[in-house]
Amino acid sequence: MPRGDLHKLLYSTQDRECSSYLNLIMMAQRIRIVVDVADALEYLHHNNQETMIHCDLKPSNILLDDNMTAHVGDFGLARFKVGSTMSSLGNSNSSSVAVMGTIGYAAPEYAGGGQVSTAADVYSFGVVLLEIFVRRRPTDDMFKDGLNIVNFIEASFPGRVLETVDPQLLQELEETPMALKEKCLECLLSMLKVGLSCTKPSPGDRINMQEVAAKLHGINDAYLNGN
Repeated sequence: MPRGDLHKLLYSTQDRECSSYLNLIMMAQRIRIVVDVADALEYLHHNNQETMIHCDLKPSNILLDDNMTAHVGDFGLARFKVGSTMSSLGNSNSSSVAVMGTIGYAAPEYAGGGQVSTAADVYSFGVVLLEIFVRRRPTDDMFKDGLNIVNFIEASFPGRVLETVDPQLLQELEETPMALKEKCLECLLSMLKVGLSCTKPSPGDRINMQEVAAKLHGINDAYLNGN
């Protein structure tokens, strides 16, 4: 894809001079990317004859085209689920292969040998969402001794959440006209709340991607109407 992947856009220092990076720092662009990825996962989970589970969602697997539209790529670990039967996209017999995803993004149940599920994709999506607005990798050195990107945000939500978000978003909020600032902050809090709803420790407590996509479209519409 012409604009590369989301990880490069978030963290590559050489991209900080280019227009694509300057676009990314705007909250509207971050919201749009999150909505695009949610729509893709909703399609994989709910709009196929066969449910597809990606199993390895992370920023380096989210590709950006010329219009900064986000596309989900790399289906090397993906699984089809038809009824109770799970199969891979490749030729190997993957039914006995443990699918762990990537450290920091993989759902906690995978560590205990949990089953591949759409709920695990939802967890990975939630981590990516939080990462986009905090701009910290879930494997950042600060996340140790039981601290992770999820409980880092949970601990400050909602009253001190501005202490956790990307400083460039704070700068954008500071430059927002006072009449719109409260609306922008409300949208930011709503986005992070969705991310926290996706990253509940128990798979059964997470919302599904249909609910996620609907909530995010609502937030995006509210943000655009407010601006």
